[in-house]
Amino acid sequence: MRARPFSLEAGTHLLVNTTCRQLHHLQGDQVVQVYPVAVGKPSTPTPTGRYRVINKLFNPGGVLGTRWLGLNIPGGNYGIHGTNNPDSIGKAVSNGCIRMHNHHIETLFPHVNLGTPVVIVTGRETGGKHQPQNGPNSAGIYIVQPGDTLWEIARRSNISLDVLIQANPGINPDEIFPGQVITIPI
Repeated sequence: MRARPFSLEAGTHLLVNTTCRQLHHLQGDQVVQVYPVAVGKPSTPTPTGRYRVINKLFNPGGVLGTRWLGLNIPGGNYGIHGTNNPDSIGKAVSNGCIRMHNHHIETLFPHVNLGTPVVIVTGRETGGKHQPQNGPNSAGIYIVQPGDTLWEIARRSNISLDVLIQANPGINPDEIFPGQVITIPI
């Protein structure tokens, strides 16, 4: 049985995949940008679920970098923020927050309002497929589900396997995993 697709909202919303360590900035059904992030370490994982941005801070400083987007995650003070440790990006090292390069959070910050939806998933808790969307990169995204193969994803997207592989540099077609984000060229 397939998981239900994410419901896409009309405005800006964010999708964080902790397995792939990526934050997807979406505007309606369009992928605006995908950013690398750091996420919670195994002992303090980033909580999965559907949340909202509840506060924004400009230049919080120190370990929070140049911007802070606070989330309404129960039981803690979690957010999406910059960092004074850019080497941590792409790793599972935080206390549960989502870290971004300062220049990335500075680009994203003006597009995120209070109340912006944030969906956080892992490879085990994906929400299914984002329909292929037209966006600045003329691509859609697909979140791999258990049992998927790259060939099946290509077939369902009406593109050749070679085109799908070219659109996802570094992908190993024999070792895709649930939660992995695949770019679908349009």
